[in-house]
Amino acid sequence: MVKHYVMATAAALLLMAAGLETTGAQAATATTSDFGTRQDGGKVTAITLKNDHGLTARILTQGAMWQSMLVPDRKGRKADVILGYDTLAQYEANNFYSGDTVGRYANRVKAGKFAIDGHDYQLAQNNNGNSLHGGPAGFWSKNWTLEHVDAGGKGKTASVTLKYVSQDGEENYPGTMTVFVTYSLNDNNDLTISYKATTDKPTVLNLTNHALFNLGGVNSGRSALDAKVEVEADTYLPTTNVAIPTGEMKPVKGTPFDFTKPVVVNSVVRDARDPQILIGLGIDHNFDIRGGVTAKPKLAVTAVDEQSGRGMTISTTEPGVQFYTGNFLDGKTPGKGGQVMRMGDGMAFESQHYPDSPNQPNFPSTRLDPGQTYTQVTVHHFFTIK
Repeated sequence: MVKHYVMATAAALLLMAAGLETTGAQAATATTSDFGTRQDGGKVTAITLKNDHGLTARILTQGAMWQSMLVPDRKGRKADVILGYDTLAQYEANNFYSGDTVGRYANRVKAGKFAIDGHDYQLAQNNNGNSLHGGPAGFWSKNWTLEHVDAGGKGKTASVTLKYVSQDGEENYPGTMTVFVTYSLNDNNDLTISYKATTDKPTVLNLTNHALFNLGGVNSGRSALDAKVEVEADTYLPTTNVAIPTGEMKPVKGTPFDFTKPVVVNSVVRDARDPQILIGLGIDHNFDIRGGVTAKPKLAVTAVDEQSGRGMTISTTEPGVQFYTGNFLDGKTPGKGGQVMRMGDGMAFESQHYPDSPNQPNFPSTRLDPGQTYTQVTVHHFFTIK
């Protein structure tokens, strides 16, 4: 059953607060449908956002997930550009984070340990002795509540707002936290993700979306790393052999991490001899975006697949982007349409604060206190080249 919704003012207010209201004669739509039943009996809803230019985004309450994104190529042929699965059962059986909202702490925390005001906290060590993406039952594993749907129409965006309440002690994080994520699509081909969170105890928080993109199309048979990528960063964060930042912000100049001009990603990753590339079998590093934390989104990434003509820019209020080249896709699990997802078949650009910030005092703080409101806005703009 598909439901059509009228405008929900609460979702619109979230977008306006982020400075993202739009003008002009736009026509975007939002509909909902069933996406299946979880093993625990919970019903998962899919929300489909469409605009007049052929873009279609599907959002799931499961993991507050950006499950698919249909984007036309230069000839108008549409393809899904986000790796994933066709069914809920597949996501529950073998989740690899693609499209998920990850938290409480996106990326890694060294040894799963941090301290706040003299209190020590031990998180699950679910990745080489470290805590990754909020632990084995992070935000990505939850079925979020569908709060508001805005059907769009002339002069409006189409949007959906999802909510999750994380209880004090969940995954050993302190504080009961209330989190909202809003996805919106306008007729300018902008897919915007807006985050908002509050807590009742001092805690740490780092949210992001973990979509793995292949601008050539997930069933194109081509590597995502054929794309040219430019990153607005002069420094990046080198890591230890278990992907924890060393604390250094190293200049990209003269390294394989120099994306200050457009570079075909495969030309950097393939046959690389740089020790930092070898550590993670590719790129899995945080880039220090020029401007740091900003009130409004600034340009962070540009990616273009010249063969299809599809392009994407990412703008964000966050200080960093974790650039990940799909190094751990093992080619064993079939994805959408039976696609066998291999190393390099997708790449992620995760807008976020830096990994292990709670243990690195020289990094921007990820602490959130009662009375404060966490906000983040990241805009994905899609376009075509001739």
